[in-house]
Amino acid sequence: MIAPPPGGFRPVLKRSVTIAGHQTSIGLEPIFWEALEAAAAERALPLNALIAAIDHARISAENPPNLASAIRIWLMAERSRG
Repeated sequence: MIAPPPGGFRPVLKRSVTIAGHQTSIGLEPIFWEALEAAAAERALPLNALIAAIDHARISAENPPNLASAIRIWLMAERSRG
């Protein structure tokens, strides 16, 4: 049987971030915000800088996903590398 994750299933949390001088809203589940904050801290980067770097990589993809999806994909790829 599948058990819910610690803390249960929680809905998307929207936050405003600034990327290249433009403010945008990103909706991610809390577990992804936590992982993103940890990844930024590991790299000694502000959260907005890491999101901007992910966005830059996303834009150069052949078929770029939306930013929230790109963040989730990047986090899962980072997890599999670690």
